[in-house]
Amino acid sequence: MLRMFCLALGLMTSFAHAQTVAVDSYTGSVDVAQSPETIAVLDLAAFDTLTALGVPVQGLIRPIFLPFLGQAASETTPIGSLFEPDFEAIFALNPDLIIAGGRSSGQVSELERIAPTLDMTIWEDTVGQGLARLAAYGAIFDKQVEAKTLATDFAEKLETTKAVVAGKGNALIVMTNGPKVSAYGAGGRFGWLHDALDLPEAAPAVEQTTHGEAISFEYIREVDPDILLVIDRLAAVGQDGAHAQTTLDNALVRETKAWKTGRVIYLSSAPIYIAGGGIQSMSMTVDEILAALRDE
Repeated sequence: MLRMFCLALGLMTSFAHAQTVAVDSYTGSVDVAQSPETIAVLDLAAFDTLTALGVPVQGLIRPIFLPFLGQAASETTPIGSLFEPDFEAIFALNPDLIIAGGRSSGQVSELERIAPTLDMTIWEDTVGQGLARLAAYGAIFDKQVEAKTLATDFAEKLETTKAVVAGKGNALIVMTNGPKVSAYGAGGRFGWLHDALDLPEAAPAVEQTTHGEAISFEYIREVDPDILLVIDRLAAVGQDGAHAQTTLDNALVRETKAWKTGRVIYLSSAPIYIAGGGIQSMSMTVDEILAALRDE
């Protein structure tokens, strides 16, 4: 009994002396133990950024939808899905830290029963919160130099792209879901493309809702954007059905300035839809816009 008490006391003492760092989470500033060894991740934007920093992850949700993270994901233990964590698998992993966010944020209170859990949701301010999460992971995992380099590179990429976008006109962001089309404005979930790139809206009156405003092809023709940025939900989640190129290839959309000038840009959809705010995902999206408009 005395031996068990001494072991417990030693463990408590080690926890008491563990170094912690205050980081910004979606719910505010949180003190987190530095350099946790076993990490469970239930948010793909977080996995994106952690991978960019070179932080190994031990537990990860499935599927990941993101081919560029496939190798890193293959080295992890499955712990459920975006919406349904496998609590038994997470418990068996015995993580030092759980990172949730976005679609898994509703599970934080249950996950906290297993291990310290961060809600690292990225929502209202994709770029600002994405960079804040990058800085937080840098502090937690002693990767501050790497985090600063990634943030600087991304800032330079934004400036380069803004210079290329300037004078190219306005843009409309749409997402197809099979034959259905929705539009998103500057205040919507993809609105960071307008804000970060100083890209004028073709339709400032678009409803600012989570799932966008349902629109028709007549609406696209009426708005007549100079640039059409397209996200394909079916492609993002790997579902079969009519994809964006098929859905938008019709007589009405062909009448728009964007179509006539070749400024219909089909973005890689999984990064922006599934892992929005991840530093690699944001960089990929900006790269695609830069490439499409610079090479005109």
